[in-house]
Amino acid sequence: MDIFKPLLLFALVVLFSSTILGQIEKVFKTDTIGVYKLSDVVVSATKTDNSTLKLASSISIIDSTEIANRKKLNVFDLIKFEYGLNSLQFGPLGGLSTISIRGANAGQSLVLLDGVEMNMPSESSNLFDFANVPIEGVSKIEVLRGPQSTLYGSDAMAGVINIISQKGFGKPTVNIFAEAGSYNSFRGSAALTGSSNNFNYMISLARTQSDGFSAASEKLGNSERDGYKGNNIASRFGYELSETADINLIVRYTDAKTDLDQFGGKNGDDLTYIYILREFVSRAEGYFSLLDGDWEQKIGASFYSNSRKYNFDSTFTLPDYSNSNYDGKRYKIDWQNNFHLPANNIVTFGAETRIDEIKTEYFYNSSFGPFESIIPKSTVYIHGVFLQDQITVNNSFFVTCGIRYDHHSEFKGAFTYKIAPGYVFWQTGTKLKATVGTGFKAPSLVYLYDPDFGNINLKPEESFGWDAGIEQFFWDSGISVGVTYFSNEFTNLIGLDENFRAINIDKAQTNGIEIFTTVNPVDNASIKANYTYLESKDLSDTSPDKGLPLLRRPTHKAGLIVDYSFLQRANVNLEIIYVGEKDGKDFSTFPAERIIIDSYSLVNFAAHYDVLVFLRIFARVENLFDVEYEEVFGYGTPGLSGFAGIKLTL
Repeated sequence: MDIFKPLLLFALVVLFSSTILGQIEKVFKTDTIGVYKLSDVVVSATKTDNSTLKLASSISIIDSTEIANRKKLNVFDLIKFEYGLNSLQFGPLGGLSTISIRGANAGQSLVLLDGVEMNMPSESSNLFDFANVPIEGVSKIEVLRGPQSTLYGSDAMAGVINIISQKGFGKPTVNIFAEAGSYNSFRGSAALTGSSNNFNYMISLARTQSDGFSAASEKLGNSERDGYKGNNIASRFGYELSETADINLIVRYTDAKTDLDQFGGKNGDDLTYIYILREFVSRAEGYFSLLDGDWEQKIGASFYSNSRKYNFDSTFTLPDYSNSNYDGKRYKIDWQNNFHLPANNIVTFGAETRIDEIKTEYFYNSSFGPFESIIPKSTVYIHGVFLQDQITVNNSFFVTCGIRYDHHSEFKGAFTYKIAPGYVFWQTGTKLKATVGTGFKAPSLVYLYDPDFGNINLKPEESFGWDAGIEQFFWDSGISVGVTYFSNEFTNLIGLDENFRAINIDKAQTNGIEIFTTVNPVDNASIKANYTYLESKDLSDTSPDKGLPLLRRPTHKAGLIVDYSFLQRANVNLEIIYVGEKDGKDFSTFPAERIIIDSYSLVNFAAHYDVLVFLRIFARVENLFDVEYEEVFGYGTPGLSGFAGIKLTL
């Protein structure tokens, strides 16, 4: 299946070349409709509504139409196609699923869900697990690359993934969805959306279950299936108090149970290993516009609770047993002010207070005796203030500058900045852009307070990153092409010393090139293609891997999506993803052996047909050519899988 690598790269080159040659002599329209035909509005880049044409940041969007047509199971399956991102899933549905940006660690990217910071407080690297976020109730996803701590504080060292819930509008509508397929899988949901006078609402209930396959790779002799059951509730309510004020309330809840294996590798099967997740998300926010719109305010408060329980019992072949609980909570209050000044100048000032809290218990009994580790209730406070200025000159030159200061109750202060200038040549449809900035990540509460390896004197991890690129738009043809070069340096990374105690010791570097294009060759058809080249290097002086690529980062990654709607009631969607070879480690040996994980190509297909105005039938096929591949050494991946279902809109 490696044939897809040269085919995808060749397609990108041909598309870019033919576009330039075919359009170079055209006169491009610069009217408002033509100029903004290729533009989307995003929030995450500046915390204000902004056209992507006037942003220097590298940002991509998955909108509601793409979500509906690609028929993916969850948010993780949607965003792993995007350029500059690396995805890892440890086994079947429900297994740990992480996304990293531009070669950084997964915990160095911030995940937002309707403004709530979702990185898990009780996880040692504060990463976010995407395994339990279904697409139900999601209307849009924004992926923002590069250091973003100036606006978002800790955890946004490498970028931000912003997930936005659907907002209800129009007459009350009920959507009922059911799907079944491979691995004895079933997914069902029911949603109510709409609006009445000044009130809007969305409520969604979803259930997913599957018998799955072995989390430990079957090719290494493992056969026991690891299943999953997940229940999700998503809701969003809004009320317009007046023409200049409105309030919103977001509430989500997840309850999931996943079967796991002890580890990926030989003899990895475990009939008793269970993971239970209970997660609660809530946010209330108010928007107020004063002085005829020149002063906008947003005040918000959020609460996030993540409870994870793992346990396995002794068996005939494995006498060990374990029981562990990880409870994390996050409270946050934020206040944002946007001042619209003369001469197309928007100044944003904000202040935030965040409280992270954890409590963990771990007990393990083996033939060597019992082991117990407890972190009693522990809390840290982070207070942040930021200032940002967005300047536009002659509707062509735009620049965003920002600074931020965060005060942490343990390590005291962190200062970050960002500068992002760009210029649009409207007559030729050319945009030049660049960004430079810094980021930081506060040590997790686990690294600070764990009685066995914690260190209260840890400093924050830090990053410096920059990128520069060019984007070309062809207004008449609905075509856009972009190329971006990026570079990141990570310092003060947390590692373990010879006594297995956490210290600031590691450092790393990543750089690469992102190529992306969107084409609308005919009405109701679109093509998205991208390619990422990544170089990563471990620069830690004490690491045995110094000078070698970072683990599980592919040098080459490419993707292609072809989407076509026809007959005003049908749609087909073809997706091809290529992931190049990458370095890994076999942790079943001691010391762990460094290995190469082979490249692979996956082809996925989805289609739907509206039989009646209220009845849609659909089907999707994953891994069409039944490719055997690995994302993480020793962990299983799905083979050829088929699913079909119906959707009722009443």
